[in-house]
Amino acid sequence: MNVIFSGIVLIAFVTAAWQQLFLPAGDSSPMDALSKAMVESAAGSVELALGLIGVMALFLGLMKVAEEGGLLTILARLIRPLMVRLFPDVPPDHPAMGAMILNMSANALGLGNAATPFGIRAMQELNKLNTHAGTASNSMVLFLAINTSSVTLLPTGVIALRAAAGSSDPAGILPTTLFATICSTAVAIMAAIFFRRFFPIGRQTEAAPAEDSSALKADTDQSGAALPGGASEAYPLWVSLLAMAILLTLIPLSIVYGKIIAPWILPGLMVAFLAFGVVRGVAVYEAFVEGAKDGFQVAVKIIPYLVAILVAVGMFRASGAMDFIVNGIGQWTSAFGLPAEALPMALLRPLSGSGAYGIMASIINDPAIGPDSYTGYLVSTLQGSTETTFYVLAVYFGAVQIRRIRHALITALSADLAGIIAAVVACLFLFR
Repeated sequence: MNVIFSGIVLIAFVTAAWQQLFLPAGDSSPMDALSKAMVESAAGSVELALGLIGVMALFLGLMKVAEEGGLLTILARLIRPLMVRLFPDVPPDHPAMGAMILNMSANALGLGNAATPFGIRAMQELNKLNTHAGTASNSMVLFLAINTSSVTLLPTGVIALRAAAGSSDPAGILPTTLFATICSTAVAIMAAIFFRRFFPIGRQTEAAPAEDSSALKADTDQSGAALPGGASEAYPLWVSLLAMAILLTLIPLSIVYGKIIAPWILPGLMVAFLAFGVVRGVAVYEAFVEGAKDGFQVAVKIIPYLVAILVAVGMFRASGAMDFIVNGIGQWTSAFGLPAEALPMALLRPLSGSGAYGIMASIINDPAIGPDSYTGYLVSTLQGSTETTFYVLAVYFGAVQIRRIRHALITALSADLAGIIAAVVACLFLFR
């Protein structure tokens, strides 16, 4: 992150300085614009973190209820055949497994705000297994890569924005988003496995706390009760296959009934988690409050990391460096189905979620383009099928004080590129 942060800031400064010194003076000074962007981005990052506090408290509170009821252990057992192969370094009964599953489930439903608390919790649990303090483990990198490219069944936020823009088919991006995210997730997994050999972890440092390893040996569920047959025992294979079959049936249902299902997701999740806790005998109010306290602490802890990365991105945009890149390669990408109007969206999406969201909104609300044009479908698919990579890196690794990210960035950017290419291919096939 040191190289990334310094590089973005330096490029922004050099670009703005060159314009200030050698280009004719306009209505506003490039360096003044850069200064303004720094201050506004710093203030905006704190506002973002403050807004995240409530969301973090809500969903980590719900997750605590699920955890004490044993849901994470149930889910971990259910998809153990797949998760064990992807994460051989994580014990199948470890809380990290359940947290990762919930994160992936929230991403699949397009619930970015809900996925973040689950993802941070998963990263915290993975860090307990990490014997190289400050360095990302293979499991951390793979999880982050899957998180940034997660298969999306229902991009609820994008559908809502398309509907507000007057689209005649707001949910029309469901098949293109699903195709793009399947491709990007496959590339993320392969890239994480391939690049790890070029980024060795290095010497072992401080080991994980002893209490974490002892907890695994106890074969207990999340509420402390002994599990029959041992926690590492998976469900029968037919149960896992049945669960996967049910998940696959949700794909056509989400395509056909996506607009109807979307308003029910968040309320349904809250009721389902609380009902599960009640059935399992959990004191749901006390458990929720305890989890919410953790959410508050985590949200405050990540503020410095958000300030750093969002200020750098704000400087990059305000300096005009982004415009130079678009003008330079836009004519080439148009020939391959990525028009110049959509190129800023593809370039900015890994850097700034709010910036990319604003670009998408401006494009689909432009009367000359509209939400149901090829470009409108493309930018909507890009928004729903790619992730704010640098934000995720800063927040997830910042929450556990990881400084050496190894191959996490190149893996995540490989998945982003795959998602962009797949989105273009899908939209060309369906909408052009």
